[in-house]
Amino acid sequence: MNEVGPIASPSGIRQRNELAAMRALYRHGRLSRAELARILGLNRSSSGHIIAGLTADGLVREVGTTEQAQTAHAGRPGIMLELRPGAAFFLGIEIGVEHITVVEVDLACRIVNSRMEPFDGPSVDVDTAVSRAIAIAFDTLPADHLDRCEGLGVAVPAQMDRKGLINTAPLLGWQNIQLADLVRATVPAQMPVMVENDANAFATGASYGAGEAHSGVTLYLVMESGVGGGIVVDGTVFRGARGLAGEIGHLRVDGASAPGRSLERVLGLECILSAYRSVSTQPEPSFTTFLADVRDRVPGAVAIAEDWARALAYGLIQGCRIIDADRVVLGGSVAALYPLMAARVLHHIRSMQEESFPLPVIETNEDETVGPAFGAACMLHQRYLLTDSARLGEDGA
Repeated sequence: MNEVGPIASPSGIRQRNELAAMRALYRHGRLSRAELARILGLNRSSSGHIIAGLTADGLVREVGTTEQAQTAHAGRPGIMLELRPGAAFFLGIEIGVEHITVVEVDLACRIVNSRMEPFDGPSVDVDTAVSRAIAIAFDTLPADHLDRCEGLGVAVPAQMDRKGLINTAPLLGWQNIQLADLVRATVPAQMPVMVENDANAFATGASYGAGEAHSGVTLYLVMESGVGGGIVVDGTVFRGARGLAGEIGHLRVDGASAPGRSLERVLGLECILSAYRSVSTQPEPSFTTFLADVRDRVPGAVAIAEDWARALAYGLIQGCRIIDADRVVLGGSVAALYPLMAARVLHHIRSMQEESFPLPVIETNEDETVGPAFGAACMLHQRYLLTDSARLGEDGA
C-alpha cells in the first residue's frame, strides 16, 4: 500500500495561492478577476477569497481604465487587479571595483530610487567596503520605506558558493570571506539578505526583471574592470556546481593581439584605457573620449576597438559552442562600445567559426549602470513571491 503524505493545512494552501496570484499579477501587470481565477485554476469564489485577503493586506488593488469604462456597455466598468507598488520595497547593492551602486525597487519590480558613488574597491578592506555600501543603501532608502523593506541583495565580482562564502574576489583583493554573514551583521534592520556574483545578479535582473521570461539560452556578460558571465536557461539562472557557470572572462585568449592573457584582461576597461592613453591626443583621455574617437573613426582608437571586437568574438564563440546560446546580453560600462563595433564583432564571429553554426542575437543592456544592483534587488523580489517564509518574516541567505 502506498503511504499517504501529509495533508496540507488550509492556511498553507491559502498562502501558496496568494503567492501564485501575486506572481501572476507581477508577470502580467494587470488581470481581471476572471483571468486571474483562470490562471490559478480556481473557481471565482475561491479566487475571490484569495483576492480579498491580498487586498486586505494592502498587497493588491483594484484599478479601472478609461478605455474599459468607455467600452463597458452596461453595469460596472471593467475592473482590473494589480500589485500595489508601494506595499513592499527591495534593496540591491553592487560593490564594484570603481563604484558602489544602490537600487531600490517596489513590489511591481520598478526602480524607484538609484544611486551610484565612485569607489576605489582595491584600496579598502571588505569590512570597510560593506559598511560603506550598507550606509549608502540605507541613506538612499526613504525613512517611510524602511518598515516595508523586504530584503537586501548584494552583488560583487567574486567567486562564491551558494552560502555566500567568497573563495576569491581578485579585482577587490578579497579571499575566504563569508560575505552573507558580514552583510547580515551590518544591516541596521532585520530583513532577508542574499549575496551573489555580479554576473549572476545581472542575469537575474535582465531576465526576471523583464517580467516575461525569455525561452531559450542566454549568455549575460558584465564588462567593467573585468568580465563576468552568467547563464539563464528558460528564465532560470544556471549557476553550475560552484556558481561559476558562464565565466568566460577567465578563458585564455589564443591567437588574438594579447596571446596567453585572460579574456577579461583584454576586454576590460583598464586594458582599453591603458592602450588608449598611449595613442590619444585628448588632454584628459577617458572612456567617454575613447568612444567619441571611435565614433569619429580616429585611427588609434579604432585599432584598439578592433582588437576588442576580435577578442569579444573569440570569447562568444567559445562560450556559445559549450552552452549553445541563442542570445547574448552585454552589460556594464564597456558594453557601450558594442553598438559602435557590432558589425566587426559579427564579422569576426563569422570568420572564426564554421558557417553551419548559427549566430546568437547580441544585445546591450538598456541601463548599464544599474545592472547587477538591480539584479540583486530582483533576487529578493523573486524570493518574496516564491516562498511562504518571505511573507512570514523568516531570514534567508
